[in-house]
Amino acid sequence: MVDVAVVTGAGRSLGAAIADRLARRGMHVVVTDKDEMAALSTVDNLPGRGTAFRLEVTDPEANRVVARHAVGIGSLRVWVCNAGVLFTGGVDEITDEEVRRQVEVNLLGVIYGCRTALEVMRDGELLCLASLAAHGPVPGLAVYAATKAAVLSFCHSVNVEMRSAGRDVRVRALCPDATDTAMVRQVAGSPSSAMLFTGTRLLRAGDVADAAVGMLDSPRAVRTLPAWRGVLLRTSALVPRLAERAVPLLCKYGERRRRQLQ
Repeated sequence: MVDVAVVTGAGRSLGAAIADRLARRGMHVVVTDKDEMAALSTVDNLPGRGTAFRLEVTDPEANRVVARHAVGIGSLRVWVCNAGVLFTGGVDEITDEEVRRQVEVNLLGVIYGCRTALEVMRDGELLCLASLAAHGPVPGLAVYAATKAAVLSFCHSVNVEMRSAGRDVRVRALCPDATDTAMVRQVAGSPSSAMLFTGTRLLRAGDVADAAVGMLDSPRAVRTLPAWRGVLLRTSALVPRLAERAVPLLCKYGERRRRQLQ
């Protein structure tokens, strides 16, 4: 029986790269995106078998339709929750709709996707794309960071639930630094995105996809990319007074780099 993987938000950038890596492993990849034409384009470029589906991840029943399609093809072994949105700005500056959309897509979309996969998956892997922002304070991205921190917490909890229930399903979370994707490029013109540019460089989508799919062969439940950035953010979260002094300086550095990259 053919092994099947579902990847959400796979119409472009990181999601498309993850779909490519899974197809190279011989899996039939169900490529989903809210933009059906983008999903079809990804499938056309896969080095293997695939199916395109239009999916709004915030709709629980739409997720179930995708899952039923997947199990009709073969054994659902991997479900990747990659779909996400990002709006930058002060927490009192972004709109109500931007707040709602980030919470619904980034958090509820992950919860609905994982719940749907668990309804039909006997054994396999749930892989959720969180973010480096899940580990500490990131001014300008407070709501986005909150959704990613919640995703990380959700993955920890469900992973323990699976072990306690004796189910052979592993839940993993990847927390990458800012990656050179369409989502990041769309906000790069705003000074409120400065924290995205505080690393040595934007990560390449292909490298993040390699790390994501590589977790399927690893016992690691959580991976931060790069690891040293995660240590810095977690430390700042543990020492609030340090963060209040250091993070604004980091933002100034990020703003200089953001302007250089424009």
